[in-house]
This record gives sequence, structure tokens and C-alpha cells, in this order.
Amino acid sequence: MQVKKTEALSKLRALENRIKVVKGGTSAGKTICIILILIDYAIKNEGREISIVSESVPHLRRGALKDFLSILNGLNRYKENQFNKSTLKYIFTNGSYIEFFSTDQPDKLRGARRTDLYINECNNVPFDAYNQLVVRTSGNIWLDYNPSSLFWVDKEVLGQPGVDYVTLTYKDNNVLPKSIVDEIEKAKEKAKTSTYWSNWWKVYGLGETGSLEGVCIPDWKEIPSVPDETRLLGYGMDFGYSVDPSTLVALYKYNNSYIFDEVLCKKGMLNSDISQFLKNNQVNDIIYADSAEPKSIAELLSYGHPIYPVSKGRDSIVYGINLINQNVIYVTQRSKNLIRELNGYIWMQDKQGNTLQKPNPTSGDHCIDAARYILSSILENPNKGEYYIY
Repeated sequence: MQVKKTEALSKLRALENRIKVVKGGTSAGKTICIILILIDYAIKNEGREISIVSESVPHLRRGALKDFLSILNGLNRYKENQFNKSTLKYIFTNGSYIEFFSTDQPDKLRGARRTDLYINECNNVPFDAYNQLVVRTSGNIWLDYNPSSLFWVDKEVLGQPGVDYVTLTYKDNNVLPKSIVDEIEKAKEKAKTSTYWSNWWKVYGLGETGSLEGVCIPDWKEIPSVPDETRLLGYGMDFGYSVDPSTLVALYKYNNSYIFDEVLCKKGMLNSDISQFLKNNQVNDIIYADSAEPKSIAELLSYGHPIYPVSKGRDSIVYGINLINQNVIYVTQRSKNLIRELNGYIWMQDKQGNTLQKPNPTSGDHCIDAARYILSSILENPNKGEYYIY
């Protein structure tokens, strides 16, 4: 293997937090780039104990271990006597080592501690196994996966303190042969022909999380950030405390489309905490909030925030969903909780499998509620700030 620097490698090297989540499509170079970083780290630092883990040993041999040995050979650093083929451990001359084992080996999960951990294709690994490994790891933790559907990373890891997150696609792997690029991009046209190819392109082409069947809001696109040439229209807020989070979602007008940008999603916030957050983050535009919380709205109004209740009439949830679906919608990449909710927001079914006009928020709906409040309020009240929904 000839080792070359790619855009993917540069993006991964820029990650600074302890836990580094790498979501990506096919041929993005996730595994090779992470292993390159770990090899470099092991060589430059004495005594590093690095574990590369996957669902099974055969899976490791076909993937991460094969790539590891190819990279060492490509760098002319492989030494036969330093690799124990029985234990799958490679010991560098400075005492650092990289070992490979699978999560179907319970003694390994609850065994020795390590400095660094890489779980390859972590969507195939149970959350309990992840948790057992993490509590025995003192340093950096790498997680990578193809986002075919929601799993424990979306609920337990993303959005937590100390977590970096990046999405890679085949376009970040600038050494990919043109024949492979052409093959991947064939799916872009096929995506217009069927749900299967649409979901395939979304997951493996764009590196975005795949949709469950019967999703309520299917046609939105993820963008890196809010472009400069947008206009802020206001914010939607949903209240929570101990069980549910308080959420705040900004709405921007972008040409003939709208952009949702998650600003807040946090549990345990008093109204005074929310007020301080709004002040610290210069949230000065109008906020439409859940009308079921009149005391919270009144308290925030008393603190000087322009916050007003949104009407919640009969079928207001379905009305809001339909309103979102009638418009071109973008969601910023940092909106991790909103994205997770959108991907798990599906229509309920009766016992016969018929779709009901009632959403089943399998991944929560607090950010979605905030998004509904602001979009429906702005579209019904184009002259925002002049009159409000009560």
C-alpha cells in the first residue's frame, strides 16, 4: 500500500476532544486514516497501549488488521519479529503496542486497561461492550461507522461533552480511483428512481444517517453550517427539565428554502439558566415557545426576552409536520439531536400495519417541536414582531 495524505486525514487530525466520532459513507478512508494516526502516535510516544476492536476476529482480519499490516509495509516499518500472530499484537521498538481483539471475547472486554481505543464499525458492537471498553481507557477513543440507521452512538454519545464529530464521504478520499468514484456516483441518479437507492445514496454516498421506513419528515438535507447569505427569522423553544431537555432551534431563510440550526438541547435548566444562556449567546430575536408552559414564558418575558406562546390547536402536530414537508429544508451538521430525532420520527401503525396520522418519536421530539413552533409561527406571521400567535 502506498500511503498518501488525503482530505479525510487532515479532517481527522484536526479533532481535539477525547472521544472522536467519525461517521462516513463508503470509500471515505475512515479506517485507514484512523489507523495511520494511531501508528504515528504509537511510534512517537513511548508506552502507548492501543486497542483496535471490532465485532469479530474474522471481521478484523478482513478489515482493520489487514489495513494495519498494509500501512506498516507501505511505510517500510513492518518487522516480522514484532508481530505476535497468535495474540494479534504488534509491539513497536519504543514499547508501545497496538493489539486487535473482538467484542465477542468477554475476557478482553473486562480485562486489562489501555491508553487508547478504536472501535471499528461500532454500529456492529453492543453498547454494553462499548461501555466496558471506555471505562478501561484513559486516553483517546475513536469510533467509526457507516450510518445505515440510528443506534447507541446517536443517543448515548453524540451531543455529549468531550465529543468531536465529523462526517466523511468518498470526496474526502482524494486518492480514490476514478473508476470507484464513477461507480459510487451512479447511485446519485438511481436515488431518483426508488426508496432503496435514495437511502443507499444518503448513507453511502453522502454519509448521512439512513431513514427508517415510514419516516414523517423524509426530505431534508444536512449542510455543514449556516451560510453567510441567510436571514435569521427567529427561534422555537420547547421546555423541559429533569426528564426532557429544554431545546432552542433557530430558523433561517435561505433563498427559497429554510435552515434549522440547533442552538440548545440540555436537561436540568431552570428558567433563570435559560435566560442566562440566551443572554450569553446573544439570542435577541423573537422566540415562539410551547404554550403549555405559560409560567415559563411569563418568567422569561420578565427577564426581557421577546418570547411568546405558539397556538397548539387540534392536529397542530400533523399540521406542523406537513408544513415542514411542503418546504425545502436544510439542517446544520451541528444539530445532532435534531438530526437524530428526524431520523427516528416515524408514523404509527395500527395492528393491521396501516399508517396512522400520528407520529411515533422513537428518538424523541423536543428539537422537532421547537422547529415546528418557529416555522409554523413565521409562515403564519410573516410580519414577525408586529403580532404574535396566542
